[in-house]
Amino acid sequence: MYWESFGFKEAPFALTPNPSFLFLSAPHQEAFAHLLFAIENRAGFIELSGEVGTGKTTIVRTLLNQLDPETHRTALIFNPILSPLGFMKEVNAEFGLPCDGNEIRDLHALLNAYLLEENRAGRTVVLVIDEAQNLSVEVLEHVRLISNLETESDKLIQIVLVGQPELNALLARDELRQLDQRITVRYHLKPMCFDDTCAYIRHRIRFAADGQEPLTFSAGAFKRIFKFSGGLPRLINGVCDRALLLAYTRERKEVTPAMASLAIADLRRGSPRRRRALQVRALSAALILCVIIIAGFSAVSLHLLPEEKKVTVQVPPPLTSDAARQGIAAQAEQENLYQAVNAVLAAWQVQRVEPVPGQPDNLRALARQRGLVATKLAANLELLGRLDAPALLHVELPGGGERLVALMGFEKDEVSVVPAVAGRSKLSRTELAQFWSGGTTVLWKDFHGIGTRTKGAEKTAGTKALQGLLKQVGCYNGPTDGALNDTTRQSLAEFQRREQLVADGKVGAQTLMLLYRRAGGFFPPGLARAGSTESKQTGRI
Repeated sequence: MYWESFGFKEAPFALTPNPSFLFLSAPHQEAFAHLLFAIENRAGFIELSGEVGTGKTTIVRTLLNQLDPETHRTALIFNPILSPLGFMKEVNAEFGLPCDGNEIRDLHALLNAYLLEENRAGRTVVLVIDEAQNLSVEVLEHVRLISNLETESDKLIQIVLVGQPELNALLARDELRQLDQRITVRYHLKPMCFDDTCAYIRHRIRFAADGQEPLTFSAGAFKRIFKFSGGLPRLINGVCDRALLLAYTRERKEVTPAMASLAIADLRRGSPRRRRALQVRALSAALILCVIIIAGFSAVSLHLLPEEKKVTVQVPPPLTSDAARQGIAAQAEQENLYQAVNAVLAAWQVQRVEPVPGQPDNLRALARQRGLVATKLAANLELLGRLDAPALLHVELPGGGERLVALMGFEKDEVSVVPAVAGRSKLSRTELAQFWSGGTTVLWKDFHGIGTRTKGAEKTAGTKALQGLLKQVGCYNGPTDGALNDTTRQSLAEFQRREQLVADGKVGAQTLMLLYRRAGGFFPPGLARAGSTESKQTGRI
């Protein structure tokens, strides 16, 4: 296949939903969090809606993979164009129940007995119905009847309706008002923003190439793909796949804006909406012509007006090493510590640090009190970009001592810092390199406590959690048995190679940070991207 020539282990932009490629943009994180919260709190009825191609199916498949099979029983119905009898048979079959009967009442009774048995065993039963906008009113009425199965204190089944925006119109019908009123959690999945679109494309390339980037997209190509796709993953995949083929035929390692335009044109070719688009373009051209004519008259009129003075924007001179260190040293040590640390804690949405007289300020202790881990490492911006985590940069002062600068975001050539350095909250990478030599402390969360579970049953439980994470990222296919054997270590080393870490098969801080970020279902804060109005990560813990 053409993608193999770049060194990809699988097609990076296949249209088939694949949870292994999961990328959690800000909207996807919120959707995932809503679903997980509703299921764990047994909300009963949940609705997830979104336009075609927003990634709804990928999210629900990832969710089902994330739920522990020891405590959950799950079923996914993805062909809901069925009769009420056919629907009940499909539901029972998915849960492994007899489905040969032709009486809905009997099938319903079997399901009820199963739900009661699972409830007594302390397990949560989840039914996900994809493409729910295609359900008939009669089938939806049976869905409501299934939701009636409950005890005095618990809903016996959690039902997730997933569908396109038409699902909302369907549920708004008068004959379905009882069902609509029972939906306690709703979320409408929106497309990705520009920054998330760029990160999504790079993520899929790196995942399919074991952490490498054998193909890159220029900034102009990113812009054209986003403008065409509107941030919809399915359209992004379609364009990028064609761009990949074009790069293969031209023996190029970078997709240029022109190549992106050709890929977009190829994707549009043959589309049933193309004729309509051409009509719209013709109308747009006529409007543009009118605007040009009006602008011409306006230009003539403007010549009769006096010229305005041009305003020049002064660009600040480059920041020198001495000026940066002097600016940092001017702030008192404790004030600097709290301002930098609180910027990172705010990203995690945890309690701020307040000065306590008589108590030393220890980063590890401050982090531990808030459920976080403080890990000190020697880093560079490339590594911090891969970890995608707000970090505390240690800056050594000429006369001894040090100050902290919180790295909160960066783009290709610019970083955002707190507190401001010599009055500037944005610096070029070159300016930062003049006074920062690599000393870094990263605050992160070990969600499963894997790093602290080192003995006996706790170690086994931690290894099980590790194996689950490795499964989630597609690096482990063995049993979740808690055995830290060669197979588990080799899988861990494979993940480390993919993420450009030292492939030693050991469970280190950097490995765990990236495992939690790649596995999905955990929401550590990420580095903000310059010019973005949305936070890339929720940071809820």
